[in-house]
Amino acid sequence: MSESPNPLLEAALAYARMGLPVFPCAPGRKAPLTDNGFRDATTDEATVRKWWRDNPRANIGMPTGTASGLIVLDIDPRHGGDTGLDALQSRHEKLPDTAESITGDGGRHIFIRHPGGCVPCSQGELTPGVDVKGDGGYVVLPPSIHPNGNEYTWAEPLAIPDVPPAACPSWLVELVCKDATAAPQSPTSGDADDANPIPDGQRNSTLARLAGGMRRHGMSRAEILAALQVTNQSRCRPPLPDAEVERIAASVARYAPDAVSVALAEDHYEQIFGARRDEKREGDMPALADPGPLPDELLRMPGFVGELMDHCLETAPYPSPVMAFCGALALQAFLAGRRVRDPADNRTNVYLLGLAHSAAGKDWPRKVNTRIVHEIGMAGWLGERFASGEGVQDALFASPCMLFQTDEIDGILQSINKAKDARHESIMSTLLTLYSASNSVFPMRRKAGKESPGVIDQPNLVILGTAIPNHYYQALSERMLTNGFFARMIILEAGKRGTGQEPSIRDLPPRILETAHWWADFRPGNGNLEQWHPVPAVVEQTKQALDVLVETRVEAETEYDRAEANGDPVGTTVWGRVSEQARKLALLHAVSENHTKPRIGLAAVQWASRFVLHQTRRMLYMASSHVADNPFHAECLKLMQKLRDAPGQELSHQVLLKRMKINAKDFRDLIETLVQRGDVAATQVPTSGRTGVIYRLIAGGEER
Repeated sequence: MSESPNPLLEAALAYARMGLPVFPCAPGRKAPLTDNGFRDATTDEATVRKWWRDNPRANIGMPTGTASGLIVLDIDPRHGGDTGLDALQSRHEKLPDTAESITGDGGRHIFIRHPGGCVPCSQGELTPGVDVKGDGGYVVLPPSIHPNGNEYTWAEPLAIPDVPPAACPSWLVELVCKDATAAPQSPTSGDADDANPIPDGQRNSTLARLAGGMRRHGMSRAEILAALQVTNQSRCRPPLPDAEVERIAASVARYAPDAVSVALAEDHYEQIFGARRDEKREGDMPALADPGPLPDELLRMPGFVGELMDHCLETAPYPSPVMAFCGALALQAFLAGRRVRDPADNRTNVYLLGLAHSAAGKDWPRKVNTRIVHEIGMAGWLGERFASGEGVQDALFASPCMLFQTDEIDGILQSINKAKDARHESIMSTLLTLYSASNSVFPMRRKAGKESPGVIDQPNLVILGTAIPNHYYQALSERMLTNGFFARMIILEAGKRGTGQEPSIRDLPPRILETAHWWADFRPGNGNLEQWHPVPAVVEQTKQALDVLVETRVEAETEYDRAEANGDPVGTTVWGRVSEQARKLALLHAVSENHTKPRIGLAAVQWASRFVLHQTRRMLYMASSHVADNPFHAECLKLMQKLRDAPGQELSHQVLLKRMKINAKDFRDLIETLVQRGDVAATQVPTSGRTGVIYRLIAGGEER
């Protein structure tokens, strides 16, 4: 079976044939993969093929400026870019029709021919929310993938092949072109150190910008460090530790003088310095961006899972794609349990959790699964509640492959958190150990009066849990985030309830029952031991598929190292499971697509990798914004959530106080803490009576 064409490689080759030099960037990222970044860009097809053969999922970078003959206006609507561009055009004239792309986060890239001369990169200097990518810059081209999982696309029909980039209007030439010989302003002047202090919260970013300016003029690491040390001691309040200043100097000095401006202008501050770009406060964790819920296109899988999803959506009173996907994937994982494995001996046991509000269709996929399992004679392999860890063990000892379907799983977590005896605690321990024992044996607890406790051979426990979103995250504790339970879960959010439809009585589709019966009858292994000690069939993977899995592992290891360096135990725990989760899902994709002759191909691993990376970032973001360390922290998170959900992320004092449902004194304590932390801003506004107060969420504050 031939591999599917790689759309990223095909696009990169198309750009190169048009004369646009390209280079590979990290999958789902802007960071260059080549040694010299955008300076390695080429139109040589052999080189381009080699780059994307080595990294099939690499994003496509294109240098701007004289290297490509193009400049790009980067429009960021979140910071007023659309309004700013409209105002700019009203003062001059409308930009001509030209090639335009839509970025993964909803922004725009407008491509214009380079006017000649020097066009430096700039941020917001032209107008708020509009950056200029000129000489020494680069952009990411479609169909690259944004960190949030969305795809860069051309704004049809304004793709470069259809509408060549227009010439730069004369008014824009005057605004963006600069004298290449003009010397930049000195970062400091005179002896006004005391009059120009650098406060706590701006020290890292300010020193980094000063270092960048010095590096652009060719200064060495030693020269930059000496200057930063003087500035740190004379202006920083309080001074940074010497080791931090040395780290900034060393990080900037790694870049060539003509590349460091790109590193700062392209928003790579976090990649270079491991810090937030604008206002990193020492002691804070790096900001976590919200990638949003899983894109709809990732909630599909060919074959059995897709067919079961369709049946569920057609028959559910309130159809929910997320719940239908969770149910279908859980049933496939259960049916294939102890029957297949990948070349790395990963199995199909997964812990799935679908989050949805009440009466949003959480129960329908469970009912469909139960009906199918009864039809194929495996009803004894179903479970509902976790009464205790010992009960789970006993159930799996009798039936080593089980599907537990339980609603309101947050109640179990609350019981574990509040339990004063070991009964509920043993549930967590058992679930953690069973997950990791799927390709080995699980030792049973010793019972009174029995010499040998026995073992469970290759246990395959699949969990399909459902819960209300807020209840679930509130039930989590710091310990659950770091002991591996959270990292083992695949958590998907259903969002708003779907439109209702009239229920109907329908038979199960014959193809679904036929496939389910096939799995029930499939017995890998040899002789009489196949039921008790099966030897699962190995589902082979292609070379291209393995390359993508290796890339995913390396990317996860990079994130793990970053979390470890930042002292983030939740990050290390979750990123440590990414490679395993991707391989499990790629295996499930393969057996769903073709259960009789499964093969893990490029499409399976590309889907699995994109799915897991997006879902991991979403889980980490949700945990950082919802899981509290203590009751006071919980109230802080609750207040910030109220602001996050409000129009413009701001509310008046009276409205916010009413929505928090706490007394005025406790409310003042919360506000004072959040204002001092820089998470919330309080602004006085005139009203018809006394002066009012508006509270506004500060961007990034809630993401630490």
